[in-house]
Amino acid sequence: MSDFYIRLIPTDRDWQPTAVAATSAVAYVAALFSGPDDAVEQVKHEFYDGVTLIDAGEYTTRITCSRCRRDISLDWLGDVVRGNGGVSFDHLDVTVPCCGAVVELDSLRYEEPIGFARFEVSAMNPTRAKYELDARELARLADLLGHRVAQILAHY
Repeated sequence: MSDFYIRLIPTDRDWQPTAVAATSAVAYVAALFSGPDDAVEQVKHEFYDGVTLIDAGEYTTRITCSRCRRDISLDWLGDVVRGNGGVSFDHLDVTVPCCGAVVELDSLRYEEPIGFARFEVSAMNPTRAKYELDARELARLADLLGHRVAQILAHY
């Protein structure tokens, strides 16, 4: 069985909201999926001690170097994560295999988008006519949290 997620993170990878704002954000996102034909299995928030990779799972199909614009193997990212000992990073500087440049992981171009954050709100297996959150909903979530957010759609 596969799972789908909407993962919502601050646009500043180091920023975290207050616990009260995080709880309000979870309640808001859960309410977005409470209509008669809408559902969500779980909505939760997570605070991370360090900057953490917020991936898109199977939706990530391509990585492109921000310096030379060449493709980078998805296996390379897996090797970086394994070499790091997990998805939480002390720093994001890496040497890319395509051109040998030192870049930050979040400067690479990912198709579909991924992110790096110390906080996220996630909705597991949401259903409604429009799966992802629209601009108005994202703006309201940003107001509740006190910071702009990015949306990452994920499939595992």
